Amino acid sequence: MSTELLPPVAPVVLADAVEGLSARLRKKLDAAIAGCADQASATPDGAVEVRFGEDAAVTLRPGPSGAVTSAEQAVCSCLLAPRCLHRAAVLGAAPIADGEGDAGEGGAGRCDDSGTGEAAGSDAGPDARAEPEERAPAALTEAQVRAAAALWEAAAEALSAGVTAGGAVVQAELLCAAHTARLAGLPRAEAAALRVVRGLRAARERSGGQRLGDLTEAFRELLAGAALLASGSADAEAAGSARRVYEQGGSLRVYGLCREPVLSATGYGGVTTHLVGSDGAGYTVSDVRPGGLARVKGAGSASVALGGAVLDHAGLARGGLRIVGATVSADGRLGAGRGVGATPLRGVDWSEEPAAALFARPVREAMAAVLAEGTGPVLLGCDVEVVGAAGDCVVVRVVGEGPLLRLRPAHPHPELPHAANLRRMAEHPGLALRVLGRPDLDRAATLRPLAVGPVPGASATLRLPDDWKGRADLGYDRLQGEHLPRATAGAAAREAVTAGPDPLADAPLWRVRRLLETGVAGGRRAVAEAGRGTDAAALSARLTRAGLGGAAHLARALTTEAARRPRDPFGRLTDPSADAYARAWLASAVHLAAAERSLVAASWS
Repeated sequence: MSTELLPPVAPVVLADAVEGLSARLRKKLDAAIAGCADQASATPDGAVEVRFGEDAAVTLRPGPSGAVTSAEQAVCSCLLAPRCLHRAAVLGAAPIADGEGDAGEGGAGRCDDSGTGEAAGSDAGPDARAEPEERAPAALTEAQVRAAAALWEAAAEALSAGVTAGGAVVQAELLCAAHTARLAGLPRAEAAALRVVRGLRAARERSGGQRLGDLTEAFRELLAGAALLASGSADAEAAGSARRVYEQGGSLRVYGLCREPVLSATGYGGVTTHLVGSDGAGYTVSDVRPGGLARVKGAGSASVALGGAVLDHAGLARGGLRIVGATVSADGRLGAGRGVGATPLRGVDWSEEPAAALFARPVREAMAAVLAEGTGPVLLGCDVEVVGAAGDCVVVRVVGEGPLLRLRPAHPHPELPHAANLRRMAEHPGLALRVLGRPDLDRAATLRPLAVGPVPGASATLRLPDDWKGRADLGYDRLQGEHLPRATAGAAAREAVTAGPDPLADAPLWRVRRLLETGVAGGRRAVAEAGRGTDAAALSARLTRAGLGGAAHLARALTTEAARRPRDPFGRLTDPSADAYARAWLASAVHLAAAERSLVAASWS
């Protein structure tokens, strides 16, 4: 089902439409949604119309934002409107508009670049981030705790239903709880709920870009966040912020490292340019807006909207800026508010400070800090030598008897040059590379490279054009034959290339993940079925033999709770709540995430 013509719909508008349906119409909603998008047509006045035979037509008139944000913008001509199946079906077929809490999702959300006021004076000192004022963390309000409890209940019911039974009605209940969370000031919880709803939709539509593992992760984040907030023990910081908060950062000198294309599943596209300050701190400048692949490609050479700077993102990635009155968010995003001024600076080579510090720290030490502090995603730099291709990754060895690493594309889209560049480099075993990328914290010893450059002093290394300033952005620049040394062209590895040990793949934890994903796909009933017979005993035995007794215990508790459905003498459920089941599922999911993280840490040593 293609929804390209239908405008996005605010979650509360869809939730209210489903709430207004009778029980009889709710049963028909999923079937009615199926063909709506194919019947949509644009009208001359900019609206979108969906006809249901000769007697009814639903008209959507999006507001200035391009989304349907109020009930009056969606009207039906039938006699039952607005409590009709036609209107609810069209709204259910349309994409879900972003909520306030979506800012910053995956680096691709909207953000407030207006800064926080006037620029800091020159006495702030060069390259100084303002120290935030020390304040005691505020407690959550009663309304926030109640909203989080309602969100937990809706998320538990959605998990119990699974993809199979998680149709429009279940999604609407979750959207209603997400809207309540938004009104209560819980934007992070709202964003997590919207990710789950989008994942349920994509899974039910069998979208090619949807992975069951991603939906499982989304459920874990939603349930964990809602449980923490509903307990009342969290402070207000756990609620998140709907708009990115900027602090005054004084005067900064920043130097470009690389560009990264951004293409999100929520329809945002653009570019993020990574920078490093003269003090070694990391910064970013982003240009991410609604748009698809065409916007991603164009944004890579678009002008930088920062203090009147005359550079584009391609120039900034290889140049630098002196920023006066800088405003900086907690995650290093540079704001472009009033009072911010920027003048171009000469860029620095990766072998010069401050960029050189990224490649000087041993990989094991850098990854140990990342995994211990949980500060990802961060950029990691290292010098490597290409071993060859192994499956869908490029195997490299860190120079200086370092570990074997797997290089995987930073973005899988086939029209972005990430994968093509990696394939070309894999054809040159022995090639020396200086790599800057993002560690994949969900895979063993895996790096997602964003840019590569030549290794100083190495003979078999890259030979890049002068105007590339010693680096190639793998998401924008395409490596050609003349960029690679002829000595390594067509060289064959003496032995079959292997990716090295993978403690994550060797451990039987994949069985726990399969059980959790079974619950997400088929709901509580599927987990109960998985807990019967010899498969459950084999799961527990294999985990116990591998020294994973905690995982075995939690898996048994999950299957036991899934099968627990007490009934009275008349066959009615005496405890229909999904609360205990959701808590058992969450306990196993959280334990699995921690166990996998420890194995990932071991793979880098």
